[in-house]
Amino acid sequence: MMTLTYIFHSGFVLETEQAMLVFDYWLDPAGVMPPMLHSSKPMYVFSSHFHEDHFTREIFAWREHKGNITYILSKDILKYRKAMKEEADVWLGKWGKWSDDLVSVKALGSTDSGVSWIVETAGKRVFHAGDLNNWYARFLPDVEPGELVHSVEMDEDIDPVAHEKRYLGELKEIRRNADNFDVVMFPIDGRIGNGYTRGGRQFIERFKVGLFVPMHFVASGFESAWRFKEYAAEMGIPFWEISREGETVELGW
Repeated sequence: MMTLTYIFHSGFVLETEQAMLVFDYWLDPAGVMPPMLHSSKPMYVFSSHFHEDHFTREIFAWREHKGNITYILSKDILKYRKAMKEEADVWLGKWGKWSDDLVSVKALGSTDSGVSWIVETAGKRVFHAGDLNNWYARFLPDVEPGELVHSVEMDEDIDPVAHEKRYLGELKEIRRNADNFDVVMFPIDGRIGNGYTRGGRQFIERFKVGLFVPMHFVASGFESAWRFKEYAAEMGIPFWEISREGETVELGW
């Protein structure tokens, strides 16, 4: 039996009989982590990139409460000097790999900073996208290839067609490593406007998925993420309709 607990934003805890895996911790309004830190199980802490909504130095303070923690961080966190080399046990960039007796990790690409994660543990394979997504899909109906538009969020001119091509290229590279996942945690972020489900839909069209878990929706609300349920249902994919921080689902395989 495994459980998956939603912490906040893109943060989750996956707990197996032997270990706990924490992904992209930022804030913890429901107090998920304190009891986890008193567990005797080894803990693996992943941060996909340096952005403050995916990485916080607070994770290093957990060592004061728990000794058996392994920190597995994206190399861009080191590049941007958000942490020192000795503070993490494992630094991975795209294509990086690491494993021990309980966990096997591959770092794949992103369309933003850092990496996405393929993690195998207890005989199951999970995917955490980090900030991998088709972020500028709303512009696609109105632009030609090579045409630039201004992104207010990024405060820069971007090429939406080229961005989508890059995103689909990342999916192709991920598929070379795995074509199926028991759990997928993926951004469904209503802030980015019309087409905000496009990246998720393109993902489930290319991979067999046991459970689709939305994330990165904190600014647009839980209900905005639920819209993806209809697309998952069309593909016969179970969808976790998260409704609160601290909510847990049992993965009863």
